[in-house]
Amino acid sequence: MATTELKRAATEPALVDVKVVAGMLGCSVRHVNRLTDSGLMPAPSKLGRLSRWNRKEFEQWIADGCKPV
Repeated sequence: MATTELKRAATEPALVDVKVVAGMLGCSVRHVNRLTDSGLMPAPSKLGRLSRWNRKEFEQWIADGCKPV
């Protein structure tokens, strides 16, 4: 890994919440929930009542063109 990737990995969380995902997509939290419910984006991991997405997997999904899952 390059040093910038190591610094980024150390400062950014591995799991992100719906607000961060909405920011990455440039849409609302409600729209993220709709996309998730309809299966058009990767499903989050559930931690109790919390939904969290793996940052690396989500960034890869975006890089691959946001194809329906």
